[in-house]
Amino acid sequence: MAGPLWLIPTVPIVASGVIALLKQPRRKLASNLAIGSMVFSLLLSLVAFAHVLSGWMHGALVRETSNFTWIHVGTTPLDLGWVLDPLSAVMLVMVTFVGLLIFIYSTGYMAHDENYTRFFCFLSLFAGAMLGVVIANSILLLFMCWELVGLTSYLLIGFWYLKPSAAAAAKKAFLTTRVGDVFFLLGIVWLFGQTGTLLFYHGGAGSMETHALTALLLERSAFGLSAATAIGLLIFAGAAGKSGQFPLHVWLPDAMEGPTPVSALIHAATMVAAGVYLIARVYPLMQAGMPAGGTTTALSVVTWVGAFTALFAALIAVAQNDIKRILAYSTVSQLGYMMAGLGVGGVAVGMFHLITHAFFKALLFMGAGSVIHGCHEEQDVRRMGGLRSRMPLTFGTYAVGMMALSGVPILFSGFWSKDGILEAAQHFRLSKGPFYMLVFGALLTAFYMTRQVSYVFFGSYRGHAHPHESPKSMTLPLAILAFFAVALGAIGTPAWPWFRGFLNSTPVAFGLSGFDEPGLLALMGTSTVVVFIGLGLGWWLYGNKSPHADQPDLLEAAAPPIWNALRDRLYIDEFYGATVIAFYWWWAKVADWLDRDIWGGAVAGVSWLFKLGARLNRFLDANVVDGTFDKGCEEISVGGGLLSRMQSGRVQTYLRLLALAVVLLAVILIWSSRA
Repeated sequence: MAGPLWLIPTVPIVASGVIALLKQPRRKLASNLAIGSMVFSLLLSLVAFAHVLSGWMHGALVRETSNFTWIHVGTTPLDLGWVLDPLSAVMLVMVTFVGLLIFIYSTGYMAHDENYTRFFCFLSLFAGAMLGVVIANSILLLFMCWELVGLTSYLLIGFWYLKPSAAAAAKKAFLTTRVGDVFFLLGIVWLFGQTGTLLFYHGGAGSMETHALTALLLERSAFGLSAATAIGLLIFAGAAGKSGQFPLHVWLPDAMEGPTPVSALIHAATMVAAGVYLIARVYPLMQAGMPAGGTTTALSVVTWVGAFTALFAALIAVAQNDIKRILAYSTVSQLGYMMAGLGVGGVAVGMFHLITHAFFKALLFMGAGSVIHGCHEEQDVRRMGGLRSRMPLTFGTYAVGMMALSGVPILFSGFWSKDGILEAAQHFRLSKGPFYMLVFGALLTAFYMTRQVSYVFFGSYRGHAHPHESPKSMTLPLAILAFFAVALGAIGTPAWPWFRGFLNSTPVAFGLSGFDEPGLLALMGTSTVVVFIGLGLGWWLYGNKSPHADQPDLLEAAAPPIWNALRDRLYIDEFYGATVIAFYWWWAKVADWLDRDIWGGAVAGVSWLFKLGARLNRFLDANVVDGTFDKGCEEISVGGGLLSRMQSGRVQTYLRLLALAVVLLAVILIWSSRA
C-alpha cells in the first residue's frame, strides 16, 4: 500500500498548478478542482487507513515504506521515501477530511472575493504540502514539504496583501518560523552526519531504528549531552516555531489577518499540527536512552515548554476581544497541551488531543467565520451579542465546539483527550509543576470560552449591522465537525482506549475495568470540578450582562494593570521589538554604514588609486615613452634623409666624398704620429 501513497499529496499539488493557469473568471472550475483533489486524497487515505487497521486487527504492526535514491553526496546515496504506519494513517485521514470540509466552507465564505481562484490555488497547495509532511519517511523530504507549508502559510496569511496588517502578519509568520527552521536544519545535517541516512525506517538501517539510535547515544556533544539529545532539541526548536510554542508563538495570533478558512486550516489540520506530528515522528530519537519509569532531557524540555505555553497563552486569551484572536491564543495553549502530552505520556496521548482538537478547533474557527460573515465582517465580540436567536445553527454548533475545547465531561472529546494528558502529567516523576500548570490552564480555558460565548451569543445585540445566518455551504461543515467533536471521544475513553491501542499496535478490549486505574476517578473528578468552576465564573461575570464596547470589561474595571498586561499579550511583542528587532535594526544600520562608508570608501579609494595610476601611465606613455620613441624616429628619419642625399648616384659626388675622407684620414694619422 505504501507504493501509491505519493498520490495523496501530489494530486492537490497538481490541482494547485492547474488552478494557477486558470483565468480569474473560472471560479467554479477552480473550487471544483481543489475540492475534487481533496476528495481523491481522502478516499486514498481511507484505503490506506483501512489497510493499516486490517493489519492491526490481525495482530500485526503495519509499517510499510517505499524508498528510492534521489542523489549521491560523494559516494553516499541520499534516499527519499514515504511511510505508511498507524501514525501517518491517522494523520492522513484527519488532514484530508478536515481540509475537505474547510474547502467546502470556503466556497461560501470567499464567494464574493475577487481573488477566489487564486485563493483555492494557494489552499490546495497548502493541503498538499501538509500531506507531504505526513507521509515522508525521510526527514529531508519532510523538511522540503515543511518549508512549502511555510511558504503557503505566508501566501495565505497575507492573502489580502493590500491590507498593511495582513502583509505584516505574513512576514512575521514567515520570519519567526524560519528561526526555528534554522535549528531544525542543523539537526538534520547533524543527524545525517552521524547516521549516514535521513530515512526514518529502512529495514533496521534507518535513523529512527535501534542501530542508529545506539550510535547516537554513545556520541557525546556539548554540555555532556548525547548526540541523540542534542539533535532532538534542535528538531524540537523547529517544531516549536511551527507549532507556536513559547517563545516562538508570537506569529500565530497575528495569522488571524488571513481569511477565516485559512485560520481554520492553519490552526486545526495543517501548519501548527506539523510541529506536534514532527515530534511524534521522531519520538524514538526523543526517548532514546530513557530509563524505566523515567524520562529524557529532550522530553523534559518538551514537557516544560508545552506546559508553560499552555498556561501562558490561556492567560492572554482571557483579555482578548477579537473573536479570532481569542481562538488563536486558545490554539497556542492547546498546542502546549499536545507537546506536554508527548513529553509525559507518549505519542498516543499527545496525538489523541491533536486529532480531537483538529475537529473542534476547525469547528470553532469556521463558526467564528460564520459569525463574522453574518455580522458583516465585525470581529470585536463586544459589538456582537444575542446571536443565538439570529444564527441558531451557528450557535448550536459553536456551543458544541466550545464545550469540547473547555473539556466538559463525558460527552465531549476534549474531556477525554485533555484528561489523558493530565493523567500522564500527574505521574511525571521529575516535578508536579507541569501538572498544576495544565490544570490551571484547563480552568482558564473554560473561563475565557464562556466569556466569548456570552459576549457573542447572549445578552442583547450591540452592533450596527443586521446579522443573519450563513448559507448551507458554511453551516453543513459546521454540523459535521460538531458531530465528530462529540463522537471522537468514544475511541479514547479508559473503557475503550482504541486510539492508544491503534497507534501503539497493541490489542484493545472494551471493559469498565479501565476506570480502576489508581487515581483515575479522582483525577476525572478534579478535572470536572475545575472545568465547571471555569464555566461558572465565566457565566457569573458575563452571562447576560456583557458590557458595551465603549464600557470597560468587568475584569478590566476590577484590575486594570493586570488586564492591560494580558490584553497587550504580556508585552512579549514589545520586548522583542525593544531587544531582538531593535538589535537587528541597529545591526542593519551598522551593516549599511560598513557597506557605504567603510567598504564603499575602500572601494572608492582603490578606484581613485587606479584612476591616478591610469593618468600617470597615460602621461608617461604619451610624454616619455611615446616622446622618446617619436624623437628617436625623427632623428633616424633626419639621418636617413642625409644619408639618402649621399646616395644620389653621381660619381663626382662620390669622388669628392672619397677625397674628403682621405684628407680626414691623413689629418688623423699626422695627429696621431705627433702625439
